[in-house]
This record gives sequence, structure tokens and C-alpha cells, in this order.
Amino acid sequence: MPANLPPQYYELEKKYRAAGTAEEKLALLEEMLSTMPKHKGTDKLQADVKRRISKLKAQEQKKGGKRTSAFNIKREGAGQIALVGPPNSGKSALLQVLTRAEPEVADYPFTTRIPLAGMAAYEDVQVQLVDLPPLAGEYIDPWLPDLVRRADMLLVLLDLTDDPLHQLDGLETVLAEKRIYLAGGGRVDEEGRGTIKPCFLAANKLDAEGADETLFLMREMMDPPRDVLPISVLGGDNVNDLPRLLFESLKLIRVYTKIPGKPPDMHAPYVVARGTTVLDLAEKVHKDIVDSIKYARIWGAEKYDGQMVQLDYVLVDRDVIELHS
Repeated sequence: MPANLPPQYYELEKKYRAAGTAEEKLALLEEMLSTMPKHKGTDKLQADVKRRISKLKAQEQKKGGKRTSAFNIKREGAGQIALVGPPNSGKSALLQVLTRAEPEVADYPFTTRIPLAGMAAYEDVQVQLVDLPPLAGEYIDPWLPDLVRRADMLLVLLDLTDDPLHQLDGLETVLAEKRIYLAGGGRVDEEGRGTIKPCFLAANKLDAEGADETLFLMREMMDPPRDVLPISVLGGDNVNDLPRLLFESLKLIRVYTKIPGKPPDMHAPYVVARGTTVLDLAEKVHKDIVDSIKYARIWGAEKYDGQMVQLDYVLVDRDVIELHS
């Protein structure tokens, strides 16, 4: 039976032969295996690729330590959000405006070559933004898909001076080839083997001539329909709203604790997922009190001050909780 390998496999094989490090070779071999059709015609090839993967992993373990990505960005703050988009969409400029990071910003494409992280503040919490090289063309760096998968959410930045729907389709195509799919997007993980990533869509350069019409047409023609926030990094339109909107899109809330008879600590909230209960919070505060806690008192918008609540009470953003044993 013929192997009938897809063109992507041969491209990956070519890059594998040119790869200079064991880490690059390993990442490419794993991609080769994932793109290879699974049938009798590829049994021997699958076995060979798996053998090479095992050999490289064994070599890496002998060197001492766990294999990590060439660019492993440590997660900080309330959540990690990867900035993805086509060339010249304004990702680096947005990172510069919202954080203290100092990326290289220029009006020519592919300025960003390595990931760069910065912290964007929303009131008393911060979210981490990670600028990535553009997702365009047939080749993306082997480490990039892994970083995209590890992020809590993607901020997809499109360019209103070009065709944003075409940009979005191209970006989703590139990601789908790596088995990464945007939640609510135009690509579906039919085999159930991929990674579904939450995403927030923004369209930049709202200040450009004709951008309003392009935005209107984009919203009218988008299938399936999705929310898109129009912004202008240069003009400032809606940019200051982004940290709040991103925090809310992460589906997180802030909860503050207090000791009986003392004021609450409003400087260091517990950042937890929506749906967290009083008992869930108690486990985060201190595992030793979980077995002895009986109830809690709450101060918040949806309850009167000091109201007693049971352990299954679902917390909301900015609740203040006093735990009682």
C-alpha cells in the first residue's frame, strides 16, 4: 500500500534534515508523526519516526533534565495570553502600550522573531501578554505551537487596513495544521485530537481611512459570527479597555479575605475561576482549615454586609470573605 504522505510531511522532513539542535529535531519529528496518515502503508515509516523520537528523548534525558521549549515563558499574573496575528497587525505596539515591555516596533513585517512577555494591569490584578512572531506562510518556528497551546487564551489581532477575514482564515489554517483550533471559529476539530483555545478577537487600526467600512463588512460576513473589538493602538481607541475585557474573558474573579474583627486585605486578592465556592476558596487559603470550616460571612454587591453563607455559596467578583470554624 502506498504511503500517500501529505506535502506538509515532506516540508517537515526537509526542515528536520536542516535542523541544528536535538530539540528542534525532536519537535519536527513529533510534527511529522502527527501529520502522517495512519494506515498500513505508513506502518514502517511510523515505526522509524517513533524510534528516532525515542532515541532523541533518551539522549536528552542523559544530558540531565526535562526537555523544555527553546522559549519557555513562565506564566505570571492572573493568566497568560498569547498575542497572535498576521505581520504588521500591531501586536508589538500593543504590548508596548499595555505593559512595560520594550519590543522592537517597526512598520515592516516580521519584526518580532522571539517571544516577549509583559504584564498588563487591570485594577489590582495583572494579566501576562506574550507577543509572538506572526503566524503566516508555510513555516512557523517549531517552538511556537507549544507556546500557543500552553497559553490560557489567545488575543487574535487583525489589521483593518487589509482583509481581516482573509487574515483570520489564514491564521486558523496555520493553527489547524498544528492541531490547534480557535474556540467558536471556522475550523472544527473533527477527530477530537487537537487543542481548542479560548480566544479574544480585536481588529486594529480603527483610525485608518476606510476602517469603519471594513469593520462593518467583516462583522456582516463573518461565519460563524463572533465578537470583535475594534481598537487603534496608535489612536488609543478602546485600548485601555483591553486589560479588563481580557481578564473577564479568562472567566476569573477576585476574592478578598478578612480575619474576624479586622479590616479585609484589599491589596492581594485570590484570583479564582468563576463558579468557585466558599469551600473551594478555603482549600486555597489553607488546606488545614477545610475540615474544620463551618460557614463564612460575606461582604459584597449581591449580599448585605456580614451575611452568613454556607460552604456551597458561589462567589462573585470582589466578594470579601470571612471564614469561620
